[in-house]
Amino acid sequence: MDLKMTNNTELKQKQFIAAMELYEDKRIYKLFGKFISTVNISLQIIIAYVVIPINIGIWWQVFSFIVAYFLTDFINGLVHMYMDNNENYKSVAGPLIASFHLHHKTPLYKKNNLLLVYFNESGSKIWLSGFLIIVSIVMSIFNINRIILYIILYFSILSSVAEVAHYLCHGSNTRLVIFLGRSHLLLDKHHHGRHHIEDNVNYAFLNGMSDPLINIIAKRFYCGYKNTTDKHYAYYKGKGTKNRGQA
Repeated sequence: MDLKMTNNTELKQKQFIAAMELYEDKRIYKLFGKFISTVNISLQIIIAYVVIPINIGIWWQVFSFIVAYFLTDFINGLVHMYMDNNENYKSVAGPLIASFHLHHKTPLYKKNNLLLVYFNESGSKIWLSGFLIIVSIVMSIFNINRIILYIILYFSILSSVAEVAHYLCHGSNTRLVIFLGRSHLLLDKHHHGRHHIEDNVNYAFLNGMSDPLINIIAKRFYCGYKNTTDKHYAYYKGKGTKNRGQA
């Protein structure tokens, strides 16, 4: 059994390096990220333009925001869980999957303006583009409940804000960021630190409120990343990704 696991790890390590060579050599993968960022933010703006003029009252606004906040933390956490345990490097998306795993190898981001972080990190959210395209089509055909529209709007924006929260968690020690983390308004460093120190826990990254639920799901469906995908980049010596570089 151990020999089989060793052979599989060695195979995945070779596949990982091959996938990253494609990622580094083919400019299309970087351009694709910019394209996804543009789609996501353009649709966020369009949905905001349609929804903001709709009046639902302050208390329904608060309700919509709180619901969207939890859904954002939970759904983005589930996607993170799926990607951290994804080792399908030979697929069409293989280079993107491999590059995603490097955030465990090099957790610290390169310093950037927060608006640029918002734009660049939205490029990893292919699923969000699909969701927003479908939502935009449905909105143009059907009369959707006003509260649901606001939940969708807040969810779409907060999904990109979650990437900024993750960036700040790893790269900022300002009093404001520490306060927001300790207040559980954004991702807390100690809470998220468990994701990197331990195994198969704390995938959420807006503020981590949904982690108790996600941890149950992760334990049920995955064995963890420490002895699987985290080992696949062991011999990788390439350039890394533009937002982090190489460790």
